[in-house]
Amino acid sequence: MILKALLLFLLSCNLSYAADVLADITARLIKTPITQGEFQQEKRLKILRKPLLSSGAFTYSQSKGVIWKTLTPIPSLLLVNDAHLLTGQGEQAVPPAFGKVFKAMLGGDLKQLSDGFIITGENKKNAWSLQLTPKDEMLKKIISSIVLNGDTELRLLDMQEVNGNITRISFTKITHPEQLTSEQQADFERLSP
Repeated sequence: MILKALLLFLLSCNLSYAADVLADITARLIKTPITQGEFQQEKRLKILRKPLLSSGAFTYSQSKGVIWKTLTPIPSLLLVNDAHLLTGQGEQAVPPAFGKVFKAMLGGDLKQLSDGFIITGENKKNAWSLQLTPKDEMLKKIISSIVLNGDTELRLLDMQEVNGNITRISFTKITHPEQLTSEQQADFERLSP
């Protein structure tokens, strides 16, 4: 009985500590209605010796979603909002957890991630790190874990997939413009509400 009570106490302390770390990190992040920047992505597939490298630009709009434009090596466009995903192959519905993950990470609302992930992390003076393990059954089929690192912005994302593939995305040249450009507006208009 004492062992059970001790175990429950330790679990509740751990959850409380994780919530405190998450709240501290969220408080550090710059939160504005629009965030944009550049990304470099390295995808390591188990079947290939060399990683696939790509780079491009992203735009996060609190009210509209995410624009993910790959510029090299092959230009492509990915648009995501809470309910839809649009690629060159067309538009499709997405699980709510998927849209939330994109928006929470790029929008600095990390608390939203606690709905779909078990979160552990550490908050140091000049940097922070969070490890996310999926709770959502749909995400568990695809993602083993995600590690986020940053300062006042998200700077690095490492994702381990269930199939052994690894994706690393670094974010640079991050800015917070007052409004979307006409090109960004047009991209978002292509997505269903």
